[in-house]
Parts: sequence; C-alpha cells; structure tokens
Amino acid sequence: MLFGVNNSFAKKMDLYERSLDAVSLRREVIADNIANADTPFFKRSEVTFESQLQRAIESERKPEFPTLMTDTKHIDFNQFIDYKTVKPKIVVEYDSNYRNDKNNVDIDKEMVDAMKNSMQYNALIEGYSRNIKILDIAMR
Repeated sequence: MLFGVNNSFAKKMDLYERSLDAVSLRREVIADNIANADTPFFKRSEVTFESQLQRAIESERKPEFPTLMTDTKHIDFNQFIDYKTVKPKIVVEYDSNYRNDKNNVDIDKEMVDAMKNSMQYNALIEGYSRNIKILDIAMR
C-alpha cells in the first residue's frame, strides 16, 4: 500500500494506481484487436475491471439487510471483497462473428473504445496529479 498507511488518502492513491494499470492493459488489448482486425479467425478481447472494483468497494459498506444464517451450510451473500485482490482480467469474446472469416473485430467499436480509454486515462492522471499536489502542499 502506498506510504504504508491505512487511511483514505493512501487508499485513494492505491485505487488510482490500480485503475491506471487497468487502463494501460486495456490500451494494449485494444491495440492488439486493431492490429488483428484483418486476421482470419481472430477473436477480440476486452478488459474487465471497473465493475469488479465497484463490487469490492460496495462490499466494504455495512449491508442494509444482513444475511440470516440459521444453518452452518448457509452462504452469506454480503461477503467482504478486498479491493486489493481485484485485478484487471482479459476476456476473449468467442460467441460472436462479425465477418465471414470468423473474425469479430469491429474497427469502429475499437476506435471508440480507444478514445474512451484515452479520456479515462487522462481523467485518472488528472486526479492522481491533483492528489500528489495536495500531498506536496501538506508536506511543506
């Protein structure tokens, strides 16, 4: 963990770093998809991260309705997920075919995803930089 301190600032910076790692991986995957747009039988990939991270962060809150556990075999549906265990995952999309050669890369979608990913990267860098400036001001 950043600075070895378990506080909200360190957690926020850790979340920025993890999100930037996911965005960087997504950039590589999108570039690979675009590079293989004309390769027969190539299947596009995408990166999943944000929904898993959101679920982990929401699991930290106290549940509105606790699970009633009347038996040892019951499974608690409000289980805590440590956000530090959430990692970006590359998922290959096998179930669609965009063209006759079984390639499923839609270059227009990939270009939109690349632009969206670029904007997300810029927003994350801006937030990360702002927090570094706040830390710099606090340390003076």
